[in-house]
Amino acid sequence: MGITKTDFMRGMQCRKMLWLDRHRPELRVVPPETQARLDAGNDFGDRAMGMFGPYEEMTVYRPGTRIPDKKKMAENTARHLALGTPVLCEAAFLNYNNYCAADILRKTETGYDLYEVKNCPEVHGQFVRDAAFQYYIITRCGVKIERICIVTHGPEEEHPFVPVEITEQAKAYYSWINDNIWDLNRMQKQREEVIAEPGEQCTHPYEGWYYGYCHGQNAGPEQLTMEGL
Repeated sequence: MGITKTDFMRGMQCRKMLWLDRHRPELRVVPPETQARLDAGNDFGDRAMGMFGPYEEMTVYRPGTRIPDKKKMAENTARHLALGTPVLCEAAFLNYNNYCAADILRKTETGYDLYEVKNCPEVHGQFVRDAAFQYYIITRCGVKIERICIVTHGPEEEHPFVPVEITEQAKAYYSWINDNIWDLNRMQKQREEVIAEPGEQCTHPYEGWYYGYCHGQNAGPEQLTMEGL
């Protein structure tokens, strides 16, 4: 089954949230403001693909859907890495079924620089952990990552893409990710629902999409594909 970047971030916020994603997704309710934030983030990410000039996008969808085909994306990425393509967008990597797709990989003389794009004026801790997960998967696939940057949304719309280097902070999370990713893999497969008392994790750093269910509220479910997070 494996763990994606989104799975990992959601599971580390609340393990029950990840279990519900796998077993009870019909209970998911996405607030309109959250959907708007996701849509704006996707738009900003699409615009950022060209920040270094010409690029190759690795995205492949399953036939007739907007669901990424992870295996074909990883194969496409491997082919372009072998070709030495200078800039890859949505570069995909699979390691023991654990998966990530990097917003931008830019070739250097000895490896690649990794850029994670966030539609935000500043770098938050969850962004660093997000990039750290990608570093973990990519390096386990044998690709050397040199610099790691979060691309923030600067104040000038003519030049909105502002890279902020977080290399050392992100690489320091390697062991922490390794300690947790396999636990999350096991947990999401268990048949019994994870028990978690409501608390700070329900709203931090984001409000959980099962807030109503976990707090005994009745609300109609709304579906959303989470791969763009």
